[in-house]
Amino acid sequence: MTIRATNQADVIPLRPLPAAADPAPPALPPEPLWRDLVGEVLRRERRAQGRTLKDVSEASRISMAYLSEVERGRKEASSEVLAAAARALGLRLADVLALAGERLVSLTAARTRSRSRTLGAVGGGRPAGTAGPAGPMGGVLLAA
Repeated sequence: MTIRATNQADVIPLRPLPAAADPAPPALPPEPLWRDLVGEVLRRERRAQGRTLKDVSEASRISMAYLSEVERGRKEASSEVLAAAARALGLRLADVLALAGERLVSLTAARTRSRSRTLGAVGGGRPAGTAGPAGPMGGVLLAA
């Protein structure tokens, strides 16, 4: 036996390698971007109030084109712009950020559940009946 073959024989994989015929595990969805979450909140609140983009644009003194791009997550708005948009919608900046944070937590929880199912399907989960950290923070769970 060669030195290389001896070294390879000592390697013990931590989880089984997928067989060549096994399909690759599904990829996780990408992490959400903060600008997308904030834009969703602004658009949802504007529509819930039955207001047009033009109306909120005029009330906030933000150009309609720029406000549209913020709502679609195409632009990273400054805190001043976000505060002006929030005020025009009758909200505080803290309200908009809290709503975006709640959405981030729920998306992250769904992503974690998806990852757990994916890992369990390919043999990377914990054996049945064993305890472990309750979440991605090693025992800290975030709730929406």
